[in-house]
Amino acid sequence: MQTLLEKVKANLILEHNEDDELLQNLIFTATAYAESYQKKDDGFYAKHDMHPTTEQAVIMLSSHFYESRDGSTGGFFADNVQASSQVWTVVNRLLQMNRDFKV
Repeated sequence: MQTLLEKVKANLILEHNEDDELLQNLIFTATAYAESYQKKDDGFYAKHDMHPTTEQAVIMLSSHFYESRDGSTGGFFADNVQASSQVWTVVNRLLQMNRDFKV
């Protein structure tokens, strides 16, 4: 079974290990965002399995952070000025599928 790091690297088509520490930090940040957005306790996904839609959102968001780490919109959609907004829209919709609603 692939780890999240391996899945993010596959998504980025990244074959070297030089950025593994950076990627782990970005995965941690994306996972924390998912927990917050889904109204789950901090560290929830360290103790529980991640739903496939949440995992995809974390992979996409981690990849987006990596490709846009200089503050620009990087990667495949670099020529599209709305690419960053589109990534966030898709990520948030994926996270909504497994969201806890607390009042």
